[in-house]
Amino acid sequence: MTAPNTAVQTETVGSALVITINRPAARNAIDAAAAHGIAAAIDELDANPDLNVGVLTGAAGTFSAGMDLKAAARGESPTAPGKGFGGLTEAETGKPLIAAVEGYAMGGGFELALVCDLVVAAEGARFALPEVKRGLIAGGGGVIRLPKRIPHHLAMELLLTGRAIDAARARALGLVNRLVADGEAVTAALELAAEVGANAPLALAAVKKVVRLTDGIPDAEAFALQRNETRALRESADFAEGVRAFTEKRTPKWTGR
Repeated sequence: MTAPNTAVQTETVGSALVITINRPAARNAIDAAAAHGIAAAIDELDANPDLNVGVLTGAAGTFSAGMDLKAAARGESPTAPGKGFGGLTEAETGKPLIAAVEGYAMGGGFELALVCDLVVAAEGARFALPEVKRGLIAGGGGVIRLPKRIPHHLAMELLLTGRAIDAARARALGLVNRLVADGEAVTAALELAAEVGANAPLALAAVKKVVRLTDGIPDAEAFALQRNETRALRESADFAEGVRAFTEKRTPKWTGR
C-alpha cells in the first residue's frame, strides 16, 4: 500500500505498518510532501484495527537528514497541521512506533527517532542535533525530549555542540534499544514489532497514554489517571480473553474491545 504521495511509502507486514521516507536523492530530508505523507501514514496506522505497531524508516540506507533546507527556501513547510515537524513530532499517536535507523539521523531525523517509542539502529548509524551550527535550535522536539531521555549534562553537550554520535554511543546512552548489523534495522524492528503487536491493543494504547499524561506530574495525580485507564481495561473484552487464554494455556485472540 502506498501513501498519497511518493515521498512516503507504506507496507503492511503482519500487524505492523512500515512507513518509509522515500526521498533518497535528498537523503530523505523532510519537505512538505514527506511531512504530509508521514502524517497520512500515522492516521492510517491509528485508524486500522488490523494494525498494532508502526515502523518508521528511510529508503536507501539513510534514515533522514532532517529538514530539507532547499524546500524550506522555496517556502515549503516541513510540518503538518496539528502534528508538527515531519507530520509526527507533535502528534499524539495511539499505537507504538519503532524507528529503524540506518545511516544518518540528523537534526529533524534524530527528532523523528526520538518521538518513537523504541529505536533499532544499525551499527553504522549516526545521530546529531546540529541546529546550533546553523543559528537554530532543535525545535522539532530535540531540545524538549533529549534531556528526558538521557542525563542532563550529556543532553546539553549534544545540544550545545551539535556533535554527532555513532550508534554504539547512542546505545550506551540508552537512546537505542537494539543495535544490529548494517542493513538489518528494518528486519530487527519488525521482529520487535511482532513481539509488541502480539499483546493486547487496548493495553498497548493505555501504556502510551499513561506515559504521556503522567510525564512530570505529581505521583498522586499520575496514579489517579492510571486508575482510570486500568478500570477501563478491566472492563474490556480483551482483559476477559486474556484471563481465559492464560487459564486455557492458549494464545489470546484480541478484538480491541
